[in-house]
Amino acid sequence: MKRKSVVVFGLGKFGQSIATELAHGGAEVLAIDKKGELAHDVADIVDCAVSGDVCDTDTLNSLGISNMDAAVIAITENLDASVMATIYAKEAGVPYILAKAKDEIHGKILQKVGADKIIIPEHESGIRAARQIITGNILDFIELSKDIRIVEIKVRKEWIGHCLRDLDLRRKEKINVIAVRKDGQVTVNLPPDTPFDEQMTLIITVDKKDLPKIL
Repeated sequence: MKRKSVVVFGLGKFGQSIATELAHGGAEVLAIDKKGELAHDVADIVDCAVSGDVCDTDTLNSLGISNMDAAVIAITENLDASVMATIYAKEAGVPYILAKAKDEIHGKILQKVGADKIIIPEHESGIRAARQIITGNILDFIELSKDIRIVEIKVRKEWIGHCLRDLDLRRKEKINVIAVRKDGQVTVNLPPDTPFDEQMTLIITVDKKDLPKIL
């Protein structure tokens, strides 16, 4: 199977973490940052780390990213640089561009110039924290689609000591348990006769309209 190839522009905390995770996941990663020390930090992790200014056309042209499968624009402190990197990746024919934005206006600008997906980490983490405060029972929350959510929830007290077969959660609660987390270990396809205990959390899929029932 061909390795996915990804170029990461910007090697701050976000850029370094995504470049590292991509490399560990088997992707071919080209990482670039204006600061040489940041490129040096990931040089032993990614396939190629480059020190260069993305606002410099010669630097961009030397990268040869036209055959990349994706680009990550992880630059937020310099609007011009993030816009330039996005436009360059788009014009080079990179099929998928994910861009980090510092706010909604920044995100809208990057979408206008070609970004396929915008993430605002601070905004998204704030929403997630608010949901956790409000619900209490929800530990994590991912929007899989417009209607479907992946949610990690605590095991209810009344479920402790009972198993999936007994509880019949798919029919009674309209939730589908896809994995169980305990002591940091995630188990998928939990045997239906395994009893739940209070140390477990459940990773489930649920329709948005049924979410209030599990809060």
